[in-house]
Amino acid sequence: MGSIRIFITGGTFDKEYDEIAGQLYFKTTHLSEILELGRSKVATKIETLMMKDSLELEDHDRALILKKCQSCPEKKIVITHGTDTMAKTAAVLGAAKMEKTIILTGALIPYKFGSSDGFFNLGSALAFAQTLASGVYIAMNGKYFSWDNVRKNVDLGIFEELR
Repeated sequence: MGSIRIFITGGTFDKEYDEIAGQLYFKTTHLSEILELGRSKVATKIETLMMKDSLELEDHDRALILKKCQSCPEKKIVITHGTDTMAKTAAVLGAAKMEKTIILTGALIPYKFGSSDGFFNLGSALAFAQTLASGVYIAMNGKYFSWDNVRKNVDLGIFEELR
């Protein structure tokens, strides 16, 4: 089948907590550790594009994500991303109509907190990348959504279909 490219963009997935300052911050990605702890046997190639909160992503950041998706040789891609603007990035990728399966996923709780939903979301994203047809999707909480039919319900902290 070939390997799955994983692009890291930051988001809550990779945040850590500074107890002295009382703030979340980025140090390094935890993806390799998560895959190892999860005993994943899926062949992956991991590349960090940026470590940003998704609220700080700008058009040039999304253009870089798009360019990397277009230029990588893999046909199956998982992108870790902050949940606040995940649907916006998915729309940019979806509009490009690539013949690849691209899954964006994230976490509402940082991995370093020990009870993160990131483990489950990453595992689901890897499974969806292997089974779904070409297209752009968001995978959260065991469900997948097409890029053009999804929104984050900020009141409930979940992703849901628009219609």
